[in-house]
Amino acid sequence: MKWFMLKSFLLVSLMFMAVLFGMQQANEGIQNMKGYHDSNLKGAFAFQDGKDGQVQASILGKDISSHDLQQKKEKLEEMKAFNFFSTVGKKLSEGISNLSESTITFLTDLINGN
Repeated sequence: MKWFMLKSFLLVSLMFMAVLFGMQQANEGIQNMKGYHDSNLKGAFAFQDGKDGQVQASILGKDISSHDLQQKKEKLEEMKAFNFFSTVGKKLSEGISNLSESTITFLTDLINGN
């Protein structure tokens, strides 16, 4: 049993090291595919600490702030955007509620003999 556990542990350790090595090789391969190392090249999302301790975010190089999101929310509220599926869902739920309520009322009246 000791030999089995030792062999298993060594095998798992070897596989773990192989995975780490493979990840390193993939990273270097991606860097080589670009052909150059550009420090200005950033990811899709970037977060930076601002002057007042606030976090500044940018998506695809465009700065995003909470004020932008608040303005968009206000604009949508002003537009009173119409969502067809939301309206249909509300009407459908009201109809099913009324149908189930009338069915229950009918059954209770039938059982009580009214």
